Amino acid sequence: MINKGIILAGGTGSRMSPLTKSVNKQLLPLYDKPLIFYPLSVLMLAGIKNVLIIVNKGQLAQFRKILPENNNLGIKIQYKEQFKPNGLPEAFIIGEKFIGKDNVALILGDNFFYGQSLTKTLKKNISIKNGAKVFLHPVKNPNLYGVATINKKNKVIKLIEKPKKTSSNLAVTGLYFFDNKVIKFSKTLKPSKRKELEIVDLLKKYKKSNNLKAELIGRGGTWLDTGNIQDYYNASNYIAVIENRQGLKIACIEEIAFKNKWIGKKNILDAIKFYGNCDYANYLKKLI
Repeated sequence: MINKGIILAGGTGSRMSPLTKSVNKQLLPLYDKPLIFYPLSVLMLAGIKNVLIIVNKGQLAQFRKILPENNNLGIKIQYKEQFKPNGLPEAFIIGEKFIGKDNVALILGDNFFYGQSLTKTLKKNISIKNGAKVFLHPVKNPNLYGVATINKKNKVIKLIEKPKKTSSNLAVTGLYFFDNKVIKFSKTLKPSKRKELEIVDLLKKYKKSNNLKAELIGRGGTWLDTGNIQDYYNASNYIAVIENRQGLKIACIEEIAFKNKWIGKKNILDAIKFYGNCDYANYLKKLI
């Protein structure tokens, strides 16, 4: 069972420069909310209430302004600083004390997930006891991603990073569930040619022991990587269309907490006061 989650919100955001020269990418607005709300909402939808957010050195104060440790969400948030981006698996080394003896989820701070059955899928998979699970999504251009080939039992039998040619179109998204061995495995990794620890190398350690499974985000679900400016604005437009059509908000973290009965009306009122006179606060008023 997974009850802890890490959001990796560091990195330089170089593909979105100069926007990210003074502001962390995860604090930029994705339509009407900071980008960081979206990965946090995914962990909350999975039922995870213990969250570690890893940020760049010197940016803690910025994150605490929008997501303080003592929040109105009924969850526990902790922060750790990453001195420089050394690859995704470093999250488990930095977060070793936070993870302890538990299993853990990792979500990248610039990934967007949405779909009618997303909550059901997440809750089905947090019961993982051993091994690792990756979430896969079909893409038109697999050469831009890490790509997995799976068998009929959804076990990963092949992993290739940005293949020039592949028979699979299943991209590895930025959402992963791991057992506690992830700390030990991460410590044994050696930097790649990019001088970073690679997530594919970590996943291959699980595959070697025949313990790497996949969950498919099907046609009813959406995964978007907001790593470059074009994808970022495509995601923002997508959210705008859905929210304005349905009158519902995607990644409203207070709404998720309220529906999970982690918080009550007083917390919603405190959040409304915190956000001030804005559309987000007006939406929260409708909840109570």
